[in-house]
Amino acid sequence: MMSPKFIAALVLSISAVACGGGGGGSSSPTPVAGGGTGSGSGSGSGSSGGGSTDACGPDAQVQFVKEVSESYYYWYDELADVNAEDYSDPSQYLAAIMQPIWNDGTGRDPGFSYLTTIEEDTQRFTSGTFYGYGVRYRIINNNFYFSDSYEEGPAHTAGIRRGQRLLAVKRDGEADFETWDELVARNAELPTAVFGARGELQTTVFRVEYEGVESEISVTTAETTTPPLAGEALVIERDNGTPVGYINFRTFIDAADGPLRAAATTFREAGVTDLIIDLRYNGGGLVRVAETFLNLLAGDTANGQLSYIVNLNDKHQDQNSTANFAPLSETFSPLRIAFITTGGSASASELLINGLDPHIEIAIVGSETSGKAVGQYAFDLDPDACETRLRLIAFEIQNGEGQGGYFTGLVSTGRFTFFEAADDATRPFGDAQEDSFAAAFNWLSGVQPKIKDSDDSKASPAEPLAVASFDASWPINEDAPLNPDGSVRSF
Repeated sequence: MMSPKFIAALVLSISAVACGGGGGGSSSPTPVAGGGTGSGSGSGSGSSGGGSTDACGPDAQVQFVKEVSESYYYWYDELADVNAEDYSDPSQYLAAIMQPIWNDGTGRDPGFSYLTTIEEDTQRFTSGTFYGYGVRYRIINNNFYFSDSYEEGPAHTAGIRRGQRLLAVKRDGEADFETWDELVARNAELPTAVFGARGELQTTVFRVEYEGVESEISVTTAETTTPPLAGEALVIERDNGTPVGYINFRTFIDAADGPLRAAATTFREAGVTDLIIDLRYNGGGLVRVAETFLNLLAGDTANGQLSYIVNLNDKHQDQNSTANFAPLSETFSPLRIAFITTGGSASASELLINGLDPHIEIAIVGSETSGKAVGQYAFDLDPDACETRLRLIAFEIQNGEGQGGYFTGLVSTGRFTFFEAADDATRPFGDAQEDSFAAAFNWLSGVQPKIKDSDDSKASPAEPLAVASFDASWPINEDAPLNPDGSVRSF
């Protein structure tokens, strides 16, 4: 049972963060759908067995995980009954108590609860800062393709672009290239085989091919931010009717607020009524950013109606919260929206689609979404003394009509018009011939999207993407697993 001292510290810290974090006072932490900022604090001081008295030591961290999980975890009553005193590693203890849920086959929490640090977590979900190249990749027909390259990042600056196929790599300090075929033949592991050691200063030379032209591109890692939008918002003219708007939205971080408002203004001024929102690699982020996007798209159409519901477990029903649609100065009113999704479209991305569904005509194009119908709170052991932060699944996300529980993805609910299409990473975002974009544009133009061939080698993975730790490795010929927060990995 939580001590009175712990409960008091937790409530005080929750209240302080919520009042400054999202507009309006609240007794609950700032909701996070797929990672974000908003924290509680505990004053755990070691295990009850009389272990270390270090307030930030392993024993204190294990006890902290135990007390917070038993109180706030959404399915707290299904946690494994293990003895906390048998564990000196808080991450191992967390994994032990989570086993019944992580392995029950429902997909509701395949590993979305995890320990991190305050500094890393804050960087991840305010500016999206990390140390690396600023790229993502996909495996298509057993070949490696760069699937995204972050504007102004080191790779993009050097010339790496979506659609380039990796032929060979020369890692930092090595004299010779190793070809992709050689990497596959020796069963190398990603990400190290291509990108080298994580988080280190290094220079890698990538030999790539695009449209029959080969080039060698040298990239030196650096501190990199994740631009919320891939490129600019596009207004695409049609022969008949109003133009179509297109936006590729990477992540619901604080830095997205300005670009989203600017895009909405662009679309409104251009008379856009049909919109393509590309969420194929958007694993979520801050609920407050999702709320802004909901209001930019339906603030007028659904003014005053419920947009989403945050529902906690039965111990904390007093901390449930709701939001209502309200117009912003940049709000415009699209009539139809085609959302491009993959298994990497999670959490706040799914909240956005689900929240708009009762009010705007919607189609989902691409492949099934992640199915992350829950969100995390961040709990800090002692933010004045420790870096320890626990990200914990603490609430379910529902739309204004109370519809949630989409743990196998939004498409599987049967509530959405769906057109299957490939994430064709051999072509740029917004390319008229790119499979998902073409299907979305055709639907908005009254043309039935083509049926994808069952043997289409460019198709997105049929099985849901796995979830693995931030420092995980995986086979060379596989797409990267999702991060523990549900996001698509960057390198």
